[in-house]
Amino acid sequence: MTTTLRPAGAEQRGADGGRSRRFTVCVNSRPVGVIQLATDERFGPEAGRIVSLDIDEKDRRRGRGTVAALAAEEVLRGWGCRWVETRVPADAAIALRLASALGYVERNRGMIKSLPDTPPELPGDAEVRPMGEADYDVWHERGRARYIDSWVQRGVPYEQAAAKADADHRRLLGDGPHTADAVLRILAHGGQDVGWLWLGLRDRTQPDTPAWVFDVEVAPSRRGQGHGRTLMLLAERECLARGIRTLGLNVFAGNTAALRLYESLGYRATELCLAKPLL
Repeated sequence: MTTTLRPAGAEQRGADGGRSRRFTVCVNSRPVGVIQLATDERFGPEAGRIVSLDIDEKDRRRGRGTVAALAAEEVLRGWGCRWVETRVPADAAIALRLASALGYVERNRGMIKSLPDTPPELPGDAEVRPMGEADYDVWHERGRARYIDSWVQRGVPYEQAAAKADADHRRLLGDGPHTADAVLRILAHGGQDVGWLWLGLRDRTQPDTPAWVFDVEVAPSRRGQGHGRTLMLLAERECLARGIRTLGLNVFAGNTAALRLYESLGYRATELCLAKPLL
């Protein structure tokens, strides 16, 4: 039997060169599922995405999904994509096994926590203050460099990583330290700044979305002393003070220390982002 992809509609083109198209997965011309492909608006037309892949129940466990994914990679290569990513729910064991067998590796994962009724206590010697203009400028430049490097280390070209960093900044911190719904805090200990927190509050147009920890940074010389945990507890307190009961975050693969911290605080993985190069 031959598994192929048949276009299920016209290809969509964006002004920025982005592309997307829906395909029907067919076995000997018989429809058995659907797959949606797109380029990634965050990184430009060289980055492809398998947005969704669904095989009909009666045709699952017969290799249809595997062949469809491989055919999708060929489509993306034809579009000029150099790598492809897909997002899989953390509890989708079959899909995760399929992705692993095809050579996809975890790039990052989303995690979420339902907050307790009572705000957690901070250590008695923790000193917290809002981030001022001068603090913000230094923190932002340092954070931008770290953010770009985190993507470059995962195979994203520098120019694309820098463009994403700047686009995210414009979208999420357009007014710097005065951006509405952004909480920027500095943690000090013994009179010395030891940590920085960037918390994005809930989008009021989407009331079901959680608040989001965009960045937690601890000074290199002060790591391993519990300041990261204090910053995360501070994020919880800031949320609860505003009536927000759900907090999410992203952690890059390989950041074992951060992952262990989040798990110890009760965060659970919700979605894995998997990627592979298209050689």
